[in-house]
Amino acid sequence: MQLGIVDIDTSHPQNWIPIERELGHEVVGIYDGGTVHPPAYVAKFAAEHRVPRVYERLEDMVPDVDAVIVHGCDWDTHVEKARPFVEADKAVLLDKPMVGNLRDAQQLLDWAAQGKRVCGGSSLRVAAEVRAYLAESEAERGRVHTAFAGCGTDEFNYGIHAYALLCGLMGPGIRSVQYLGASQQRHLRVTWKDGRVGFLCVGDGAWLPFHVTAVTDKGVRQLVCATGTLYRNLLAHALPFLAGEAPAELTMAELLEPELAALAARQSWLARGVEVCLSDLRLDDPGFDGALFARGYRRQRYPKGW
Repeated sequence: MQLGIVDIDTSHPQNWIPIERELGHEVVGIYDGGTVHPPAYVAKFAAEHRVPRVYERLEDMVPDVDAVIVHGCDWDTHVEKARPFVEADKAVLLDKPMVGNLRDAQQLLDWAAQGKRVCGGSSLRVAAEVRAYLAESEAERGRVHTAFAGCGTDEFNYGIHAYALLCGLMGPGIRSVQYLGASQQRHLRVTWKDGRVGFLCVGDGAWLPFHVTAVTDKGVRQLVCATGTLYRNLLAHALPFLAGEAPAELTMAELLEPELAALAARQSWLARGVEVCLSDLRLDDPGFDGALFARGYRRQRYPKGW
């Protein structure tokens, strides 16, 4: 495929581009909205990573690409930046978190219902360690009925990895989320429709390894995910779908469960521990503020400004 890159806010674009090329795709252009970096940065980035063209307008990129990857750290801009490509029947991968409110999630569901090729989310959803564990005989390892997962840094931008890791292990079908309290991290209980339960620890400010512990009727297994393979695993799953060479492994509704669970968690801790069902999420809930996060991310990167 001819790939376009939208927004180079984070470290992901520079780390993903070599993998995209190794997987047989060509990165033909970049658009950056200037959320984090100064205007001159994108030309320097393109030259360093041998990307032939920098676009000043998203619309100009549309005819030149088969698919785009939207990397912006302001997740509230993802849907609108994806829109011109989706409407032109181009494929789109949305970096994590895909969206931060139910309105944007509903737009992704609508696009999926129309047959548009859109996917994305955290690479922890397809973590190799979890896939290897699930590939073992259930008769020997047992059926997972309870799981504990977590990571550090923050509740959503990074915390979404823990939600995705838990979903990768337990599968789709989340019913509700409940805030249980906090020590150094926020503690959450996630309940599946079939009665299985997962517990999450997210936030804190410190980086922690991505970890999940599976409890079955026959034993306990803790998995710590190696960071060096995460990006390749995600792209190896996503790019064939974007190219039209493979069906989607998960429906959009299933793919969005980590983000929706995080939205339910937010509602629960704001309501001091009320259990919140995913079906009770509201379109008028502002959700997680992507612009606020992006401003903080920019200050962290450029503490003295541009």
